[in-house]
Amino acid sequence: MAMADNTSDGQVDFLLEVLQAIADSNGDQQVVEKLLEANIDKLNQTLADKLRDWATSKLAEAKPDQAKSLSADIVEFSKIVAKYPLGDKASNREIAITGYEVSLTVYTREAFPFDWGLTQRNLGNAYLNRITGQKAENLEEAIACYQLALEVHTREAFPVEWEKIQYNLGLAYSNRITGQKAENLEVAIACYQLALEVRTREEFPVEWAKTQFNLGNAYLNRKKGEKAQNREQAIACYQEALRVLTFEAFSDEWASTKNNLGLAYYYRVIGQKTENLEEAIACYQQALIVRTFEAFPYDWALTKNNLGNAYYYRIKGEKAQNIEEAIACYQEALRVYTFEAFPYEWATTQNNLGNAYYNRIKGEKAENIEE
Repeated sequence: MAMADNTSDGQVDFLLEVLQAIADSNGDQQVVEKLLEANIDKLNQTLADKLRDWATSKLAEAKPDQAKSLSADIVEFSKIVAKYPLGDKASNREIAITGYEVSLTVYTREAFPFDWGLTQRNLGNAYLNRITGQKAENLEEAIACYQLALEVHTREAFPVEWEKIQYNLGLAYSNRITGQKAENLEVAIACYQLALEVRTREEFPVEWAKTQFNLGNAYLNRKKGEKAQNREQAIACYQEALRVLTFEAFSDEWASTKNNLGLAYYYRVIGQKTENLEEAIACYQQALIVRTFEAFPYDWALTKNNLGNAYYYRIKGEKAQNIEEAIACYQEALRVYTFEAFPYEWATTQNNLGNAYYNRIKGEKAENIEE
């Protein structure tokens, strides 16, 4: 429940209105998002600062029951604003982080162990997806929060919460910058595998499929072990994920899985190179059904570049035509991969395009070399 305030501050008034709406609607997301949409201009760092100051003061002076109720509303607000797609996403996540941190002054491990663990997990999620600050530091914060949450949300006591934390911990270690990449990926793989012990296809099909997808990514990038076997593991995980992440039900996730399956076939060691490249091309082409320039420009460019690579090394078909296809793909990707917006991707694609022109069969050799 929101507590009355005597200030005339517009952002504090908005905060009170949101918290009251959460209390009245029992956290109805649609009700809250309508309020957020009408007040997008107030979703900024100033609101995060106001939330910290106001909530810290109110929680300190509130009776225990009032403090717990207000903390619950703040956590619910934080969960909704963290995922809110409109406005400044960076500010939305800062507001969420502030809300979780303030709530933890009431949700202590001693007084409310379950809520403390849940809020630590939510705070970890917010740091995992944080835009502001150094990515390396944010990931360390996320890992620390998840590890704290696991102290309370054990597999024996809270298996569903435990597997969610293991999954998120896997994401954090997969993207971790600090430490050795090889070791981080081993931890990520272990976390995903633990999550899958509870996240079965029968009980949690979507979560199971998403974990298979991310486990596939970890195997695709794995440094330890036999490269050939890691690629096979990745392919198997992606194929498993596609049993649930179908084009009809989850088109975006299906396209992402198809793209990554294409990468796994492109880098595959086992099997015939000719057939693996054909599989890769087919996967990329399927992904592009969903990953259009209009809807997903960055992902479209990524898949176009991958498709260009597959055509460049293609064994089947006419070599001259394959190189033309590769050139066309790279040129398409550069519509999005500009020097200003994506310098690294631009440079990589320009390099690939240069290689294609260097080995081009059609056209004048001199002109191709100039390109």
